[in-house]
Amino acid sequence: MTEPTIFELSRPNRKGIRFPAPDVPLSELPKEFLREELPLPEVPENEVIRHFTNISQLNHAVDIGFYPLGSCTMKYNPKINEETSRLPGFSQIHPLQPVKTVQGALGLMHETQRWLAEISGFNTVSLQPAAGAHGELTGVLIIRAYHRSRGDTKRTKMLVPDSAHGTNPASSAMSGMKIIELTSDDRGNIDLDALKAECDDTLAGIMITNPNTLGLFDENIIEACQLVHESGGLVYGDGANMNALLGIYKPAEMGIDVMHFNLHKTFATPHGGGGPGSGPVGVIEELADFLPAPLVVMTSAGDEDNPAFYDLINPEQTIGRVKSFHGHFSIIVRAFTYMLSLGKNGLKDVAIHAVLNANYIQALVKDVYHIPYERTCMHEFVAEGKWEDAPGIRALDISKRLIDFGFHPPTNYFPLIVHEALMIEPTETETKETMDAFVDALLQIANEAKTDPDILHNAPTKAPFGRLDEVKAAKELILKTQLPEDY
Repeated sequence: MTEPTIFELSRPNRKGIRFPAPDVPLSELPKEFLREELPLPEVPENEVIRHFTNISQLNHAVDIGFYPLGSCTMKYNPKINEETSRLPGFSQIHPLQPVKTVQGALGLMHETQRWLAEISGFNTVSLQPAAGAHGELTGVLIIRAYHRSRGDTKRTKMLVPDSAHGTNPASSAMSGMKIIELTSDDRGNIDLDALKAECDDTLAGIMITNPNTLGLFDENIIEACQLVHESGGLVYGDGANMNALLGIYKPAEMGIDVMHFNLHKTFATPHGGGGPGSGPVGVIEELADFLPAPLVVMTSAGDEDNPAFYDLINPEQTIGRVKSFHGHFSIIVRAFTYMLSLGKNGLKDVAIHAVLNANYIQALVKDVYHIPYERTCMHEFVAEGKWEDAPGIRALDISKRLIDFGFHPPTNYFPLIVHEALMIEPTETETKETMDAFVDALLQIANEAKTDPDILHNAPTKAPFGRLDEVKAAKELILKTQLPEDY
């Protein structure tokens, strides 16, 4: 039985709150703001609370169970981060206040910039972009501005490997770039021969996801960066998979010129359902003047008698503002709390355990699920959700069946270079017991696919809703709480 809407619960004259009789003269509302009919639901407060609480419990969440959504790094969000972000000095300020009144907030932002720069090897970091793809767009705009500042306007070609994140081509196209896809070699790396063929004086740059969406560290990363630099291009690094590299690998030292971070992935801030997110961008010294404005800088280091002082500046050749005010500040507070909690060694342990967990699951399923690029993976791996002796089964059937075991499905059908792809990422925060239960479910589903495929075709059967018509849902959106009468 589906949850009734708040409108179906409505009954005439039921009220959530009753106001006392006014003790001041009444005034009429302007008629232009009044509607003849406004069908608001009439529901008592306790029914409202129960309704929305019940609805909230129909969703899966990282606080409820395992969330192996590949490429998304859906790790547990420590609750101390939430407590810190709610401190009055952070939650009850406004970005238009004079800088002298928000020195604590600016100091935290400056330290976050500095920590991210140290982790990645970059010279300067901007916290302004609102999410990963927004960080990509910012990075490509920086690359474009750099070439234009040198009068090199014919550099409009951006290379995107077929193992890169799906938003990379869109971010480049929105910046006016011409997109050229690069193929992968038989080990899942960038094909250097394909890259060499595109290295000419029209090359603006390349967007590299490393580890890539196959969950593999690109063995050709240094050579690829050198080839692009030798032809006058720049290298953009998609930092969405930085969870595998913390404390082990600094992208700037490998030849990356500009990269975004996903605070809502690597640094344990909440995400999902479209937000919130945060995609800071780091750059090498030659690109620092092109970063979005404003940046937080320390104008006075302070001493025993006077605290440090922070201010906002605009880089000389800035691409401008890419987000209102200074980015998603409360998310930045959460991420900095996470970094402080773990420290240098703890952040390195994050990467070590994320990689260990992914390889553990891959080792347990590889004899049953085909791994197209069977190498030591990083924080995630990609398996094929199909078998020759189960021709009617697809990756989607496997994912729907996982819901019956209480697991959120992994990413389906991405990357596109793997047929019936299942991209699995356990993160570092899951226990061996949880991963063993997940593996047991995958192995049982593989057996069902061959012995009783209808179980998979009919899944899920233990969820609040059965299998939905996803094509219809995408084409015929219903974006209001009150369903149409003929629904």
